[in-house]
Amino acid sequence: MDVSPRYRESWEGYWRATSDTPGEAIWDIDPALSAVPHSELLLPHADTSLPVVDLGCGNGTQTRYLATLFPRAIGVDLSQAAIDHARRADPAGVAEFEQLNLVDRDAVLALRERIGDANIYMRAVIHQSEPQDRAAVADAVATLLGSRGRAFVTELTHASKAVLQQAMQDPGGPPEKLRRVFTHGLKPADAEDMEIPDLLHAAGLTVLASGEEPLPQTEHLSDGTRIDLPATWYVLAKR
Repeated sequence: MDVSPRYRESWEGYWRATSDTPGEAIWDIDPALSAVPHSELLLPHADTSLPVVDLGCGNGTQTRYLATLFPRAIGVDLSQAAIDHARRADPAGVAEFEQLNLVDRDAVLALRERIGDANIYMRAVIHQSEPQDRAAVADAVATLLGSRGRAFVTELTHASKAVLQQAMQDPGGPPEKLRRVFTHGLKPADAEDMEIPDLLHAAGLTVLASGEEPLPQTEHLSDGTRIDLPATWYVLAKR
């Protein structure tokens, strides 16, 4: 199974057009506002002797922070261009990075065989995946967890779509970082709210903890207000 050529090229095109400057990607927020608070929610449930896999790692900013908490941190992304960014940003090799299509079950199983049970960090991947691929992404989380791993998954709620639409109509014009997302054909906040927990349950995952916390972005409106997108988070284990 594979993602559509359009979807793959949208991500490759986006990352090829993005510089190595930290924060140029709208979601490339400082870990202090992302992986740090997220890991504080995950760690009480997690076996920190296991590796952690950052699914949809992008340029690896959050992965490098996770490498300070776990003995091994592996960032994976559909886009090879994103992985190239991540490796350039980590010359010391603090974390590991590799291209992985979460929809390719054989590739996911191969990673699982290599690393064993793992903890998972996944930030806003399901909501922008194409509808036919979302169940496979949730299944990839369950597969990589095994019996001992725990996952932190956060996804945009449908309310984020209204925030994004309002930002695109900002009196100062569409924020550049956000405009580039849509120019490359990416579709944030495309899933309905109940779709996410239904997919997680269908994948054999059980919710250990959950809550609502916005995902801060690196972009601002013309009045200086930072764009924060409504999101729901889950700490998960395999049933």
